[in-house]
Amino acid sequence: MVASQDTSAFGELVRRHQSQVRNFLRKLTRDESLADDLAQDCFMHAWDKIHAYSGRGTFIGWVLKIAYTTFLQSWRKSGRYQEVLRELEQRGAAVADDCVTESDELSDLDKFLSVLGEQERVIMIYSYACGLSHREISDATDLPAGTVKSIIFRAKVKIRNEFEIENHQHG
Repeated sequence: MVASQDTSAFGELVRRHQSQVRNFLRKLTRDESLADDLAQDCFMHAWDKIHAYSGRGTFIGWVLKIAYTTFLQSWRKSGRYQEVLRELEQRGAAVADDCVTESDELSDLDKFLSVLGEQERVIMIYSYACGLSHREISDATDLPAGTVKSIIFRAKVKIRNEFEIENHQHG
C-alpha cells in the first residue's frame, strides 16, 4: 500500500511518527524551528524513497535513519557541524568541571550527551530520548543489535565515569 505511494497511507505514517522524528531532531539540533524544518525535509526524502522501504525492520527505524542523514547533510552544508561538535565538547568540559550548577540550563540528558562521541550521542538519543529498542536503533543505524547494545553500555560507563555516578546494579 505505502510502497505504491498511497498518499493517505503515507500521511498516516507521518501523523504517527512526526512527533518522534521532531523530538529526535530537536535533541540533535537544540533548535526547535530548525528541527521542524529538518523533519519536514526528512518526510519529503522518505516520500521520495518510499519505494526503497522493504518492510524489513520498523518504519520508525527507517525514517529516523533518514532524519539523521538529513540532519548531517544540513549541518555539514551550513559549516556549523564542526562548530557544534566543538561547542558540545567545550560544554562537556565545562559541565564536568562544574557539574553541580545548571549552567546554560542544560538538561541532564544534554550534560550526559556532551561527553560522548557523535555515534554514541546519536545512539543514546535514539534509546533514551526517542525510546527506541535496540532492534529499532539497529534498523536506523545499520549496526548489528549487539553493537548497538555495546555502544550503549560503553556510553553509560563513560557517563558514569565522567560524572562520578556510582553503578548500582542488582543481581
